[in-house]
Amino acid sequence: MHYLTFVGRVARRTGTSQERAAELTQATLATLTDRLTGGEVLDLAAQLPKPLQGLLKPHPRAEAADRFGAAEFVARVSRRAGVDENAARAGVRAVFCTLREAISSGEFQDVVVQLPRDFRDMVEPALAPASRRG
Repeated sequence: MHYLTFVGRVARRTGTSQERAAELTQATLATLTDRLTGGEVLDLAAQLPKPLQGLLKPHPRAEAADRFGAAEFVARVSRRAGVDENAARAGVRAVFCTLREAISSGEFQDVVVQLPRDFRDMVEPALAPASRRG
């Protein structure tokens, strides 16, 4: 999937501009980098468009992921994107749905398995059959 296609789908799903969708995408992927193990960050980056790959750089200090839940994830995305938490949550959902379309199903499952159960309401829309995804 091309970068503009990715951002365009996030924009459509969130009902925002391309610019805002790009900000939400960047903030979500940067926060996902904090939450995933270093190896998984590299695996995910390898399947994304080049402009997004640069956002997914594992922290050199450790292979381990930071352990935080969905509320902290949304708060970090909110701060990074400069939006309120409701907009951040909608953005995270849209990015996960778009990720599901952009990467292999096996890679998507590898990402999801590293997230705790409280991410469920943000990830489940991405797991729905394609005809039901937003």
